[in-house]
Amino acid sequence: MRSLQDALSEPPATPTARFYGREGTVALGDLRERSVLKVDLETLRGRRVVLATHGQLPTALALVELDGVAGRIVLCTPDAAGHLDAIREAAQADVVFTDADIASAPTDRPVRRRTSETTEWILLTSGTTGIPKLVLHSLESLAGALPRVAGGPTTVWSTFYDIRRYGGLQIFLRAVLGGASLVLSSADEPAPEFLGRAAAAGVAHISGTPSHWRRALMSGEARRIDPQYVRLSGEIADQAILDRLCATYPKARIGHAFASTEAGVAFDVNDGRAGFPAQYLREPPNGVQLKVEDGTLRIRSGRNATRYLGDAAPTLAGGDGFVDTGDLVELVDDRYYFRGRRGGVINVGGLKVFPEEVESVLNADPRVRMSLVRPRRNPITGAVVVADVVLADGHREVADAPAEAAMREELLAACRRALAAHKVPATLRFVPALEVTPAGKLVRPGA
Repeated sequence: MRSLQDALSEPPATPTARFYGREGTVALGDLRERSVLKVDLETLRGRRVVLATHGQLPTALALVELDGVAGRIVLCTPDAAGHLDAIREAAQADVVFTDADIASAPTDRPVRRRTSETTEWILLTSGTTGIPKLVLHSLESLAGALPRVAGGPTTVWSTFYDIRRYGGLQIFLRAVLGGASLVLSSADEPAPEFLGRAAAAGVAHISGTPSHWRRALMSGEARRIDPQYVRLSGEIADQAILDRLCATYPKARIGHAFASTEAGVAFDVNDGRAGFPAQYLREPPNGVQLKVEDGTLRIRSGRNATRYLGDAAPTLAGGDGFVDTGDLVELVDDRYYFRGRRGGVINVGGLKVFPEEVESVLNADPRVRMSLVRPRRNPITGAVVVADVVLADGHREVADAPAEAAMREELLAACRRALAAHKVPATLRFVPALEVTPAGKLVRPGA
């Protein structure tokens, strides 16, 4: 596998490829003989570097410069900055890079590109409240699962994800290794502004979590872009969000993928349906072996991470080489459907409730843009199910209390028709918005 250094000078590199950041635009061709680093690149050869940058454009530029030069790159997400000392120690890092160490444009100082290292890539796990785990990948394991969609050097890619997270890094690598351009998002950037920048750049392929897409649709600006390919990952893609994206982008190919930081990309689904065919277990897609054990999906492939870093780090894979994703699936009519995370099940009097299953029923109503189902303590059953619902455009301002009560009852009636009694929300309230994590996922209790 060639390095990102090589991608600057070898085909299919193109002088038209650019990084479009909120801070500015940089042509990748300008990095062939010049550098954005404020230190001599040769002083970093073989060293272990923590990228503790804030902006995505400096991060993207540093990654291109350091792969094939640094011995190890640690992608520290901004929300993990409070754990920087622990991360540096676990990664045995020599250097910490911040935005101050990276120029916004290549300097006049010439640099000779030379690959000498097989750089280790360290990603942080998301969704934890303590110190994140450090996951060891190689460029080969990361880039071996790039989306197989039409495109080339003139294609413009984009993603709602932060490129320091697995989902965003996949799109970053797809663009750089394909010699294509990439529109980078920004954590505090309103969706309309980001979509406007993506539209101005002519974005063709764009990815994000279902929550990212629901918020984009809520913004009323989703139609500013006219993509050829829309990809979802990171959360369960229910039928409602797939159908709404198909309606919004009728000319686009809509796909959803299953991936995790530890297991890598397992598969893409491009038939417009939620879940995935059971055939994938019998005939592994692209050499990725899948199995379901104790109700959870397990994955073994060359895309798996190697291990966790740090003292007393847990084992990443089982003795058979399969990574337990912790994602629960259920077989229905020769198709597997995701039900939720193993640790997210709500226990109602000894009966299990998957929040995502209830949300899929609520989200299917065209008046609902997104929902969050969570537990509420109950002295008799231990917990009951409650739901927060964000309404779609045109329904957010309910005319009066009776109309609001009627809509609430209609949504609960739909739940009663589709779900067992213990899964029906005991209460349902309308809220203006739902909190989303820096990784683009709904904030769930205990996650």
